[in-house]
Amino acid sequence: MTGREGQVAASLVEAARGRDEVEVVAVGRPALDLARPDTVLAALEAARPDIVVSAAAYTAVDQAEDEKDLAFAVNATGAGKVAEAAARLGVPVIHLSTDYVFDGAKDGAYVETDPTAPLGVYGASKLAGEEAVAAANPRHIILRTAWVYSPFGKNFVKTMLRLAADRDEIAVVADQWGNPTSALDIADAILHAAARLADDRNFAAFGVCHLAGEGDTNWSGFARHILDTSRTLGGPYAKVRDIATADYPTKARRPQNSRLSSAKFEGVFGWRAPHWREAAGRVVSRLLHDRIDNCCSLVGTANLSGSATQR
Repeated sequence: MTGREGQVAASLVEAARGRDEVEVVAVGRPALDLARPDTVLAALEAARPDIVVSAAAYTAVDQAEDEKDLAFAVNATGAGKVAEAAARLGVPVIHLSTDYVFDGAKDGAYVETDPTAPLGVYGASKLAGEEAVAAANPRHIILRTAWVYSPFGKNFVKTMLRLAADRDEIAVVADQWGNPTSALDIADAILHAAARLADDRNFAAFGVCHLAGEGDTNWSGFARHILDTSRTLGGPYAKVRDIATADYPTKARRPQNSRLSSAKFEGVFGWRAPHWREAAGRVVSRLLHDRIDNCCSLVGTANLSGSATQR
């Protein structure tokens, strides 16, 4: 797996513990640096993988508007080099992508065959990465996911809990819709898919799949569920006030509709994510429990309209 510190990376390492049939080897900087393509092959070759999970990425959505070259170097060129290295090693690659490849103008959930039209540099760089991966390794699964959160790293759930500890009210965007997705579930799905690829040498359903939590909501609805759950468990609580995207300007535009249909992934791999409310409740419970046990503060990002911190 490329990357060590991201939400999916941390979740994959945790998910593999106790599974004798799985070993996850996390390879990251400086040994493997996607901004330095010459490091990729040697680092992956040393790990002797059966399958490569391409999880490392440039994920600073707003900063990407000012760092286009770096975003494309990592998310496009670097991702392509990972897939190329996997092909040279004779193994498939599972590559993580994003809902940001769409412009959000569609009514209803996006399917894999819908036209792409990224609104900003980050989405464009991830789309270019998808194309580079597909061109470099025909044995690829590209997983588009969205609104990722977990007990690890910086994410929306942690931000809401942190802000609720200091405020009585939090203003949250209410006109962007999507599928909150737990990185813990993404990790489980990846391990499920990897097992299928390892067992089925004649697997022929390579390509793009969407992978997101069941059900949809807007950011304010997501925030309310987080804080209602926290209050029930004795954690911090604040009221949520709906605002429009225009009231919370960001350098990069976000798609107003990030809904993804995961029907194809379920059909191919026989795996379905739990409902987002159930999954989010588990993460909130774990974060509150960890905070009590460790007496440490929660950390997070102040981007109330959500960010692509999952990749």
